[in-house]
Amino acid sequence: MTAVAETMDYAEVVERFDPVLGLEVHVELSTNTKMFCGCENRFGGEPNTHVCPTCLGLPGALPVVNGLAVESAIRIGLALNCEIAPWCRFARKNYFYPDMPKNFQTSQYDEPIAFDGHLDVTLDDGEVVRIEIERAHMEEDTGKSLHVGGATGRIHGAEHSLLDYNRAGVPLIEIVTKPITGTGARAPEVARAYVTALRDLLRALGVSDVRMDQGSLRCDANVSLMAKDAAEFGTRTETKNVNSLRSVERAVRYEMTRQAAILVAGGSITQETRHFQEADGTTSPGRTKETAEDYRYFPEPDLVPIAPSREWVEELRGTMPELPWERRKRVQAEWKLTDAELRDLINAGAVDLIAATVDQGASPADARGWWVSYLTQQANKLGVELGELAITPAQVARVIALVGEGTLTNKLAREVVDGVLAGEGEPDEVVEKRGLKVVSDDSALYKAVDEALAANPDIAEKIRGGKVQAAGKIVGDVMKATKGQADAKRVRELVLERCV
Repeated sequence: MTAVAETMDYAEVVERFDPVLGLEVHVELSTNTKMFCGCENRFGGEPNTHVCPTCLGLPGALPVVNGLAVESAIRIGLALNCEIAPWCRFARKNYFYPDMPKNFQTSQYDEPIAFDGHLDVTLDDGEVVRIEIERAHMEEDTGKSLHVGGATGRIHGAEHSLLDYNRAGVPLIEIVTKPITGTGARAPEVARAYVTALRDLLRALGVSDVRMDQGSLRCDANVSLMAKDAAEFGTRTETKNVNSLRSVERAVRYEMTRQAAILVAGGSITQETRHFQEADGTTSPGRTKETAEDYRYFPEPDLVPIAPSREWVEELRGTMPELPWERRKRVQAEWKLTDAELRDLINAGAVDLIAATVDQGASPADARGWWVSYLTQQANKLGVELGELAITPAQVARVIALVGEGTLTNKLAREVVDGVLAGEGEPDEVVEKRGLKVVSDDSALYKAVDEALAANPDIAEKIRGGKVQAAGKIVGDVMKATKGQADAKRVRELVLERCV
């Protein structure tokens, strides 16, 4: 069992040290095929079925660059205000792990396709922090190792390991920040806000599904501390593959408290990778961190350099979609939101979801109502971000439309949403499978009303005597009898028609 590390109170940490962050985000691109071969690029599938001699590194197989992946990389670079390299090339990053069948990763080293950019990030209270981008480079993903028989899923203690190369060769963009300094106590919040903003940007570009739960967006969080009077950065650790926004914040905060405890006790920080433990928010040692020299990079001899023309880059710039910050500015004006109201929606992660739902035909009021009330409740119950719910803006818009056309009541609509979240299919499929349509047949409603009146003769008499407010009891009984599938307004009309 891994010993629990000593930690320092967070307030004392930020009083004595300045944190320095470096965030590396890996983005799997949503191309149809892999980075250097024609294998299908799709999550899941039977193990080792999306493979070929090229992505398995078999002798004689030669790679060919995926043109759409290059285009996506340029679009990402432009959105991050980066310079786009007029000429760049791939390199071989040499290392041996069983999940890398070639014994090297085809990546970019000192000649990335995009560099020197920035992304402005808005924190919960409206403060804007500029994150400088060092580079965005193209590379390929590795396969997956599955360690069987241990208690933790890690290789330590496992009886054997299985390998799935379906992911090997999937196009990746790695976006690397410059050192992030000066954030003080807000460093964990800044880290989370940056990854959130990046996710929203990539989604708007349509280059990735950014599913953190499926690993298509992963964050490596580099953290170090420097004493208040120090001039040099401290030794960093790199917490690998953090796969939720909340975990990014927790991982940074924990590393700050762990490293501070070591430094104050007179110890030194080991430069290493670390694993994040979702259960308790701690990190544990991985491997001693290599330097770039250890990877013995050299230019990839089997691929020609990439030289995007200026004309092509400008053509792509001209086709950029509305970016998240532009959309927020527009919807604030259209929806007549105050700065505080907009900030609340941003903090809830709801603005882009609402806007996308409106784009699918819903009214702003209806879209806002669903995302900030019922769907926020469901996200809180599941402990996930609003955008991580298994429902799309198009599906929410369809539910709203079904209510608008009278097929569903609001109560039934919530059941339909529950079905979609449970993976039962599209809203219309859930309606059919669960039999949730509003009962619009008056003959069926008359029968239910008559039965309710017969079961409550004293109430019926009060209504007949002019106390029409007593009809509420009958309406409630009918709604209960029809399992909420009746239109309450129509039921009330029928009750009064029978009694008056």
